[in-house]
Amino acid sequence: MFLKLQAPAVAKPGDPLSAVGTPALLIDLDAFDANLQKISDFAADHGVALRPHAKAHKSSEIAKRQIEAGAVGICCQKLSEAYPFAAAGIASIHISNEFVGAGKIAMAVELAAHVRLSVCVDSVAQVAELGAAAASAGVRIDVLPEVDVGQGRCGVNTTEALLELVDAIAARTALRFGGLQAYHGGAQHIAVHAERKLAAQRAAELASHYVQALHARGINCDVVTGGGTGTIEFDAASGVYTELQPGSYLFMDAHYGANQWTGALRLRHSLYIASTIMSAARSGVAVCDVGLKSLAVDSGLPRRIYWQNDGQEAALRYTAANDEHGVLQVTETMPNVMRELLGQRIFFAPGHCDPTANLYDEYVCFRGAQVEQVWAIDARGLSR
Repeated sequence: MFLKLQAPAVAKPGDPLSAVGTPALLIDLDAFDANLQKISDFAADHGVALRPHAKAHKSSEIAKRQIEAGAVGICCQKLSEAYPFAAAGIASIHISNEFVGAGKIAMAVELAAHVRLSVCVDSVAQVAELGAAAASAGVRIDVLPEVDVGQGRCGVNTTEALLELVDAIAARTALRFGGLQAYHGGAQHIAVHAERKLAAQRAAELASHYVQALHARGINCDVVTGGGTGTIEFDAASGVYTELQPGSYLFMDAHYGANQWTGALRLRHSLYIASTIMSAARSGVAVCDVGLKSLAVDSGLPRRIYWQNDGQEAALRYTAANDEHGVLQVTETMPNVMRELLGQRIFFAPGHCDPTANLYDEYVCFRGAQVEQVWAIDARGLSR
């Protein structure tokens, strides 16, 4: 007979923050709520639609709050990622990425039967396959050609290729031309404010060039969607973008936090990882329980470490991430420091929120020193 064992919950509402199991992904609700409202108000004040990127958080609970705050829908980067959001009642989903193959086409058609779905293309072959499948299933899908505005990744880079795509979409009765996808991801993390502004302006100029080419052919382009957290202030003011796709604005991970920001759009860190120092056996070195399986390091190692009990910055520097271990250098000498470190709880902002969130099952949401809610990360691992 086999025992049915299940690990205890990392936390439950009402728990003190000090009782949360580690590693845990924490959301400071005061900062989260402030960020949510600030960007919702900002988009409304500038007369642009807000379609946040759900790949940043992968949680339908968060998407619902974004819709309630005024977002017109969400973006997903992969088709499978969209399923939990559709099941949770999110009615408008944009797949801001290309996809190919019968399996992916079938997923798009299935989703389109339940939500208003829009997708990206940069090939006539993609349009033909999607149009045939949508017609067979009796669904209608909005299709947005992607134009390259500086990223150098996906998207067409000539007006001729764009017009060919638009003509191919028009020839398919089950497809509708939905506007343009124009995203420059490389501009988001240009740290110097003036340089980031210049890159965003160049992207908007390129997007405008494509819009003008469509207008010259008598084709209305009601939607130009793109932009991100790093360029939102410039995209909103461009007069080109009608819809913005920020994702990380809710969390402000350490990579975004390193950008220069103006006062009006200065956002707060709301996402943290809680950790426990589990070893202090060697002088000058401590080891915590957050390593590569709990922390994405593509944007670097944690930059600042804080004591959980009082929020003060700790005299510790995260120097190496192993699978299950984070190596910390003790940067301040004090009597009995190694004995005192063992069992201490620390927290820090991850460098990159998107892949870090994909490592966890839930967000532990706190206000003050108490857990208020636990939100499932229900799109975790869905990368097809």
